[in-house]
Amino acid sequence: MLYAGLDLSRRRLDVCVLNEDGDRLLEIGVSPDADGLRSLTARVARQWPQPVSAAIESMTGARFVHDVLERWGWQVDIADAQRAKGLAPLVAKTDRIDAWVLAELARRELVPAIWLPDPGVRAERERARFRLHLVHHRSALKNRIHATLISFGHALPVSDLFGRAGRQRLERMALPEPWASSVAVSLELIDDLDRQVAAAEAELRRLGAEHASIPLLRSVPGISWILASVIAAEIGDIGRFASAKALVAYTGLVPFVLQSGERDRRGPLTKHGPRYLRWAMIEAAMHASRHPAYRARYERTRRRLGRQRGPKVARVELARQLTTAIWHMLSKGEPFAPPAGPTMYLVA
Repeated sequence: MLYAGLDLSRRRLDVCVLNEDGDRLLEIGVSPDADGLRSLTARVARQWPQPVSAAIESMTGARFVHDVLERWGWQVDIADAQRAKGLAPLVAKTDRIDAWVLAELARRELVPAIWLPDPGVRAERERARFRLHLVHHRSALKNRIHATLISFGHALPVSDLFGRAGRQRLERMALPEPWASSVAVSLELIDDLDRQVAAAEAELRRLGAEHASIPLLRSVPGISWILASVIAAEIGDIGRFASAKALVAYTGLVPFVLQSGERDRRGPLTKHGPRYLRWAMIEAAMHASRHPAYRARYERTRRRLGRQRGPKVARVELARQLTTAIWHMLSKGEPFAPPAGPTMYLVA
């Protein structure tokens, strides 16, 4: 068996190949495209005709390298970048050293491999994430228009500046050039993005009607079609989480724990895991805070911690409660049920 470490950059893939004794057989840089990877596998197979176990850090482009190398017979794990760095802290850090470290982790069977979604789950994630990407662009354009109006002393006259009444007021406002043209172009882009977002949401609704998890997720307070689609895609197979705590930790909505002896310190949120899932759970918590099942505890936490920290901490706490409920629901295939009495039953 051979062991390979792969360090990927924008234009180069550094490769280190070790034998079972840890001796370096090959250190080379190749192009991270299909031709470069095919040449690499052919050279290794020609010189050392043995199975290859490889590791590459999780980053943009790592999945492509993984798929191509596995197509050519290598076994490739994608390593969690943060955990891999923790396993091998180094004084000197270069691409060649990183490749050697990954090869050593593969040889010692210590690669902190991440879960790889299948093509179907990857497609679900792309649809949900691209819709959110479009929404962010639309919000940025709206914020720019608001800032332009404030800069020229125009108070915001209506609650929805981009509804019918707001558009009519915008047309009557006198703005000098080039700001008037900037606002006009921004409005055209917003209209186009509205159409694109509506099409993306229609596609999510159509596909979500046949999804096993989305109808269950929609029974949770604060979760509608869009959030259900994001959450289902980001979680993937619920069976990979052994407990509700594991799913909560995956969201990154848990604090760092620094414990030594009698000292137990809690730091900020880890924010590990998919940021889209974290966003979706916080959004769901904002809506669920008005639900009878959660309103009282949310308000207590918010008032206890004060105006500045209270709402943020209360939302995170509620997001963790919702995540726990979701694990029980998806694991059992049962819809959400509100609390009954002093004990909160998470599923029916």
